[in-house]
Amino acid sequence: MAAIDCGTNSIRLLVADVPDPSAGPGAELGEVVRRMEIVRLGQDLDRTGRLAPEALERTRQALVGYADAIESLGVSRVRMCATSASRDASNAGEFRSMVVDTLGVEPEVVTGDEEARLSFTGAVRGLGDDVRAPYLVVDIGGGSTEFVVGGRPPGGGAAAVDAAVSVDIGCVRMTERHLHGDPPTPEQLAAAEADITAVVDRALSAVPGREAATLIGLAGSVTTVAGIALGLPEYRPDRIHHARIPYADVVTVTGDLLARSSAERLTIAVMHPGRADVIGAGALVLRIVMERAGMTSVIASERDILDGIAYSLVEVLG
Repeated sequence: MAAIDCGTNSIRLLVADVPDPSAGPGAELGEVVRRMEIVRLGQDLDRTGRLAPEALERTRQALVGYADAIESLGVSRVRMCATSASRDASNAGEFRSMVVDTLGVEPEVVTGDEEARLSFTGAVRGLGDDVRAPYLVVDIGGGSTEFVVGGRPPGGGAAAVDAAVSVDIGCVRMTERHLHGDPPTPEQLAAAEADITAVVDRALSAVPGREAATLIGLAGSVTTVAGIALGLPEYRPDRIHHARIPYADVVTVTGDLLARSSAERLTIAVMHPGRADVIGAGALVLRIVMERAGMTSVIASERDILDGIAYSLVEVLG
């Protein structure tokens, strides 16, 4: 089976084998292929309200490659979920038609609540018994950030979401709205911090996130900050997955990223070239979430909404 997650900044593919039913409800996927392309589908969306033609074309080109992989691997079932950018765009119909023509399946433009549920499901699988619940899962995307609080039954099994909310403070959106300098000016940073803080406070009250015992951070902004904090000589998902990063390290990394230009960020060993111009905003969202939720550390997860989409296919097939 194949899962595709199309967000504001990236589009990702996971091809996996269905777990053996005898392995129980907590069984993990048999991963075959995992790929990611930075396509910036949400380019200028916050300003124009529309998906740019060049952004649609970048996404189409990535989907052509994904379609080839899906065909060559003999995938029997595909689910593609599109999130913040395609929810907000006035020309979302153009996106839908392009996906159907290229991939042969309808993209599901999921609600913020469904996006949050899928992210939580992917994130909590495989957590050790020593990781205390309830969990606050925060998925920092390009256009939006999802806050989900929940737990899981004793001994593993399906995740149980207690509350979820999706808010418009993604790394691309905040960069385009506030952080115009390269590096951003103190005035731009102050405006971004005020905007993010107000939204984060509302989100943490809605879920409620301040009552959670453990913060789990998802998506490229979090995993990149974790890779930098760990001092990795290259991006290593196996080292980053489930690494616990102290708040003090997040503060240090965020300050360093926001003090650098995009060109200077590109020299960081773990930095993806397509993330260098927006990583400062993503790190800032993470830092403010930790401050406002009173969290002393964050567990970085390489498993997120993409894995949640795949697990939803397991439920259908089961």
